[in-house]
Amino acid sequence: MDGACLNFENPIGDALSRVQFAPQSNNLLVSSWDSKLRLYDVDSSLLRLEASAPSQAALLDCCFQTESVAFTAASDGSIIRYDLHSGTNDAIGNHQDIATCVAYSIETCHVISAGLDKKVMSWDVRMANPLMLFRNLGAEIESISVSGFDLMVAVGAAVNIYDLRNFERAVDLKESSMDVGIRCVASTSYTRGYAIGSIDGRVAVEISDPFNLNSIRYTFRCHPKTKGGKEHLVSVNDIAFNPLIGGTFVTGDNEGYVTAWDAHSKRKLHEFPRYPNSVASLSYNHAGQLLAVASSYSYQEANETEVPPQIFIQKMDGSYIGHSPEVSRDSNCSKRPNCFHSVASRSLEQVYRIYLLHGLIEGSVILLAGSPKPIMV
Repeated sequence: MDGACLNFENPIGDALSRVQFAPQSNNLLVSSWDSKLRLYDVDSSLLRLEASAPSQAALLDCCFQTESVAFTAASDGSIIRYDLHSGTNDAIGNHQDIATCVAYSIETCHVISAGLDKKVMSWDVRMANPLMLFRNLGAEIESISVSGFDLMVAVGAAVNIYDLRNFERAVDLKESSMDVGIRCVASTSYTRGYAIGSIDGRVAVEISDPFNLNSIRYTFRCHPKTKGGKEHLVSVNDIAFNPLIGGTFVTGDNEGYVTAWDAHSKRKLHEFPRYPNSVASLSYNHAGQLLAVASSYSYQEANETEVPPQIFIQKMDGSYIGHSPEVSRDSNCSKRPNCFHSVASRSLEQVYRIYLLHGLIEGSVILLAGSPKPIMV
């Protein structure tokens, strides 16, 4: 294993389901099967909050709305809102079966949830009684991901993509090249794209570049299909993209391994030493400098080692973040090393368009130094 282990005075009593860093701080939200939501201040090594679910149901997912408000999805189908300052909570709605996923859209101010009732629901939490819209997808849903106005929903072996501004129908249906169930889906933050992890140890990556500079689509196997002459299939439990370096992501699997990958160069960057148990969840902090790793049994296999759940914080140095050509939308990225690496290999027009896409510059006509003609955008 690698990284510093977080210390909890009262140990977490059951399996971890999700860890997620806050939007702008190093506060870490933790949901678990022991019905408790925790908020841990990583910088100060302090537990700021421990709140119990009102029904004592297992918490299967969690997400932030803001630094002070969070949501959970529970095994009794409830979607609960928490005030992280006071610890108070209230239910915003329910699924008719186990609620497996919850995410928040900053652009629409909606909470998105999904569950084993085969429904994806959208809740407008600006209203006193949140208005609910839903889609019945005809299959149980284990993973969703939100980026901008895009909602990615893993259904069976496919990914449905919805525009949250028009929830009536899917805008894209992506049949993966895998013929087995998808365990997790993670969307990129800098363009339309995602990676999915399967129950048999494969990862499929699809990233679309609006200027056709570097669109990619491929599938690879994290582990050999056989080991010692026997079938060796390991579920990919979670995937997280680095928010600072586009195209760099990590996978966590049921054998306890976390691996960093570069989507564009299609290569492995680093494999961390094995963690004590399955990797249940992964999360980068807002600057992409820290990675939270939830090491926990996941109730997926009978032979999982039931050691106490642990959370590790791994510092991500340069060797773990790759050399992707994409550019972060972080307003401070001009101050960060590695942020603009590899753009020198682009043409001036391509560089300008990438910068414009990510809000790093503004304008409609520009004459770049060394460019023979103005660039119209």
